[in-house]
Order: sequence, then C-alpha cells, then structure tokens
Amino acid sequence: MASDPKYLVAAGYDDVADAYLERFGVSAVRQKWLGRLVDSLPADGGRVLDLGCGAGIPVARDLAALGHAVIGVDASAQQILRARKQVPLATFILADMCDVALEAGSFDAVGAFYSITHVPSVQQGPLILKIARLLKPGGVFVGSFGTGVSGEWTGEWLGTTMFFGHNGEAETLKYLSDAGLLVRKSSIEQQDNEEASFLWIEAAKET
Repeated sequence: MASDPKYLVAAGYDDVADAYLERFGVSAVRQKWLGRLVDSLPADGGRVLDLGCGAGIPVARDLAALGHAVIGVDASAQQILRARKQVPLATFILADMCDVALEAGSFDAVGAFYSITHVPSVQQGPLILKIARLLKPGGVFVGSFGTGVSGEWTGEWLGTTMFFGHNGEAETLKYLSDAGLLVRKSSIEQQDNEEASFLWIEAAKET
C-alpha cells in the first residue's frame, strides 16, 4: 500500500497541505492558463471541473468568484477539508481523479493544474479519454503535463514522499488527439516559482 502511487500522492498532500499552498500558491504561469480557461466559458456562467483541486486556491476560488459552478476533485482529505472551508461556493469531492464518477457531457471546461503529473504514465491516456467524455461538445480542457523523456519518480519532495509521472510530449499530444480533443495551444513553459517546466495544453472537444 505504502508504495502505491495513488496512496503516496494522497498521503503526501495530507502531510504538506499548508506547506504546498505557501510554497506554490502563487504562479503567474498558472494564472495565465487559468485565464485561457476562463475566456472559454459562457459569460453567464459555466460548469467547470477542477481535477486535483488541492485547497481550492486559486483555481476553484477564482472561478467561483466569477459566478461559475465549480466541482473540485482531490484524493487528499486534508486538501478537500481546506477547500471546503476556503471556497464555500464550490463543491468538492474526495476521490481519485481517475476513478471519480461524474456525468458525461456535463462540463463546459475541465482544468488540471499540476495534477496529472501525479498520475502514473500508463494511466494518463485513459484519464484524457475520461476528460473528453466529461466535456460538452465544444468544451475546453486546460492542463499541465510533464516534459522530456517519459518517466516516473518517487522520492522526498517538500518534506514528504511524493510520486510524479509523465509521458513524452508527442505521446501526450497523441492521447489528446485520439480522445477527440483538438489542441488550440500548446507550450512548454518554465515555472516562475520553481525550477521545473511543464507542457501546457488548451484543447477543445470536437463538436
């Protein structure tokens, strides 16, 4: 159990819920891509899924403040506890993003900010398929993925044990295409708050 990636991620974020928000709660890169998600939503309010929502700050908080209906999903009980307290206008579900049961075709947008990189690489393709199923036709997905040669890593991170995984950029783009998600924008960007780069994606579900 202790070596299972899903357990490591959930338990790890339980351990560092406050430390993570203090260290990574502010990012100009994330705000830019959150802005792209916001721009895709209906002006009168959309339904948004925040996968790996953490403590709800800033993504769920900002979306809810704009009048959108937000559902956040996270496997960390401590993160969900904080999210429910800090963003009372949103709904939060304690669950693994790969397993959570939600209605197909019911979301205008899905966001996954720094969360899919905690999913084993072999499960990321099926997760992208699931995201596509959850989106309405024309709905938009915005998320970040790992860069470089495919790989997985488990080790000490922020004072806890954490798991990270990713596929190569070409493989990730193929998963998106195979799922019927048309990439509008992709960019590898250096983070402004750590020495790490991510592949950022904005993609729309085929109509």
